[in-house]
Amino acid sequence: MTSIKAGSRTFRLAPLALVLALVGCTVGPDYQRPEVAMPTAFKEAKGWTATTPKDNQSKGDWWSVYQDPQLSALMSQVQISNQNVAQYAAQYRQAQALVTQARAELFPQVTATGDSTRSGTGSVAGNKQSVSLGASWELDIWGKLRRTVEEQRANAESSAADLANATLSAQSELAQDYFQLRVMDAQIALYQQSVDDYQRYLTVIQNQYTGGNTSRATLAQAQTQLETTKASALDLQWQRAQLEHAIAILIGKPPAQFSLAAEPIKFTLPSIPAGLPSQLLQRRPDISAAERNMASANAAVGVATAAYYPDLTLSASGGFTGTALHNLFTLPNRVWSLGPELSQTVLDFGATRGKVAEAEAAYDADVAAYRQSVLTAMGEVEDYLVELHTIDSEMTAQQNAAQSAKDSARVTFNQYQAGMINYLDVATTQNTSLSQQQNVLSLLGTQMVTSVKLIAALGGGWKAPE
Repeated sequence: MTSIKAGSRTFRLAPLALVLALVGCTVGPDYQRPEVAMPTAFKEAKGWTATTPKDNQSKGDWWSVYQDPQLSALMSQVQISNQNVAQYAAQYRQAQALVTQARAELFPQVTATGDSTRSGTGSVAGNKQSVSLGASWELDIWGKLRRTVEEQRANAESSAADLANATLSAQSELAQDYFQLRVMDAQIALYQQSVDDYQRYLTVIQNQYTGGNTSRATLAQAQTQLETTKASALDLQWQRAQLEHAIAILIGKPPAQFSLAAEPIKFTLPSIPAGLPSQLLQRRPDISAAERNMASANAAVGVATAAYYPDLTLSASGGFTGTALHNLFTLPNRVWSLGPELSQTVLDFGATRGKVAEAEAAYDADVAAYRQSVLTAMGEVEDYLVELHTIDSEMTAQQNAAQSAKDSARVTFNQYQAGMINYLDVATTQNTSLSQQQNVLSLLGTQMVTSVKLIAALGGGWKAPE
């Protein structure tokens, strides 16, 4: 039995001391990262080994491998001005604040109050003054509060990973848009060069037609070729403008206040190392977020389980109360209280059991989501590796085809000038040559975009964490 003797200030709290000795017990399962079945090597790359998530390694400026100063200048603005990144940054600060709140519950709460009232009954009225200081402390016997801190800390770490993922996603999207825009600049320039060439051809044919040396059909064919090429060039103009608008939004600027002048291609296609280490996947922030969500869900099971056990709160208060303010702080006006409070739900018709089952099911769902995120990451890397390897060979074949088409167009035009063939054959070979050169540029754009996707799939960059 707990007893308190105020006069001698002797407290016999043996049972309470026994309860305090229990502080440190934590109900619910301790977190252990679930195993994920991973191959020792990737199908599309040699030298890969199994690993576990770890996204807190510095990724550096991964875009520097492309050696494009303009791209680097744009990338530096993403973390500063991108509004999606700013949103995730604010959510991370919010999660950190929740950790602070949860940690504060582990310590005593102290409050101070003071009031002055005047009340009466009939003709009798009186004053009452009071000042008091109180403290209460919920003892974390079963670890409910510690599990709550654990849960909120894991949530904050997951939020930090979400922030990193949003940043990497915005950077990846910007790089992809930028490369497509630069390739489109080259395509527009190629179309413009073709328009100039076709305009010269049309002038020659117009003179021939005026002199009666060629047919109306040949003139119409040359005009059709010229106007079709102009239309194709104009079609690329609005597509380029939309890419420019997308880049503006990614760096947090209104499209009307941002523009990129057309420039020749200056970037460098990075070479993929012969053996990419699987530990690069440790830096994927989406995998880290999924793993931290599991840790949070595991702690939530402990919080729900703690509801089966009683809560013990120690409280104490002291102060002064009286009718007059001038003698309020005197010994006769002193008041105080001290004692523990034990509370427990006796009957809830299975509500606690249901909450525990809900928390366990949520944990199982997060485990499945984590394993799926790892599988998805593995699949993405495999996809981009095989795509880049295939495009590399395809590019060689396409460049050979483009060169052959250019040679054919040159020979055909010489034959036309010699009167050996009609202009329809010239137009056909020139259109084929233009199409093949455009295909080379399109394939280059696909190469660049896929290389960015591979870097993002690896968590940012080729360099393994130290």
